[in-house]
Amino acid sequence: MSLKQFVKKHIVNDSHPFMMYLWQKHLDRKYARHSRMSYAEIEAEISRQYRRMFGRTLNWDNPQTYNEKIHVSKLYMPSPLKTRLADKVAVREWIAEKIGSQYLIPLLGVYDSFDQIDFDALPEQFVIKCNHDSGSYTLVKDKHAINKSLLKRKYDVMLSRNFAWMGWEMHYRDIPPKIVIEKFIDNAAVNDYRFYCFDGKPYYCAVDFYGSMHQRNARNIYGMDWDLQLFILQYPNFTGEAPCPDNFSELKSIAEKLCEGFGHVRVDLYSAGSKVYFGEMTFSHANGFQKLIPDEWDFKLGALWPFDNSVRSQVLAHSSRP
Repeated sequence: MSLKQFVKKHIVNDSHPFMMYLWQKHLDRKYARHSRMSYAEIEAEISRQYRRMFGRTLNWDNPQTYNEKIHVSKLYMPSPLKTRLADKVAVREWIAEKIGSQYLIPLLGVYDSFDQIDFDALPEQFVIKCNHDSGSYTLVKDKHAINKSLLKRKYDVMLSRNFAWMGWEMHYRDIPPKIVIEKFIDNAAVNDYRFYCFDGKPYYCAVDFYGSMHQRNARNIYGMDWDLQLFILQYPNFTGEAPCPDNFSELKSIAEKLCEGFGHVRVDLYSAGSKVYFGEMTFSHANGFQKLIPDEWDFKLGALWPFDNSVRSQVLAHSSRP
């Protein structure tokens, strides 16, 4: 079991007090070290991780692959717009302007601290997450069964950390941390569609398939005509029936509107029956550490991403650290 899987199983989901303590100590050390690092030190650290995963040297000077460009972009190309769209609170206004508020999951509350939450005023089921990070969600199916003490400890830790220093996704750095509570959408009826968009156009759509206990175990990549592609992203293809959803045209249309003007972004959408909801705008898929198989597709997707690497040299000419 990888560290990421261990954290998800034993900390994010179970919130065991001892595991929470160990996790907090780990984050304390990691953030203290990461936040002091220079660009040169960060590049060296990312390069070591990249070589371990991909078996080749990360080309910072002339990135060619999809994952190489993610690393250069996440470190050297943050922008106020990316920060706004990565913020799960601020992005809602932008979505309302672009495609309409009917595509937003209903909001139940936004809080600066866990202590501000009035659980008595909340429905029986809801979703808690932070606005300034990734993966901090908690699915609450019965509010009377939750351990508020452990939940508070979990979100106190998360609110105290700047997610940018976890993996140097610098567009997260300037997001004011908050807790967001949204309406619970029944998982059994929800499908997740992730559109990989390049140069303002959606090219591919990833659809995940889950086994027992909501464990993802398969992923199909489709073209815009629902044609199964010849490459995979981390997970093997689903072997069962996967018919094209009736509202796929609507999903594509929304992705086209939201990706306009971006060299690359992953537009995440949910479909609950015939209802479409916005998920998030993702600017550094898997933080640049997910294999495409066969490997040639890492280069093919990279070629779709128009990229001005002179930004890196301009940043380094003015600063030695983020």
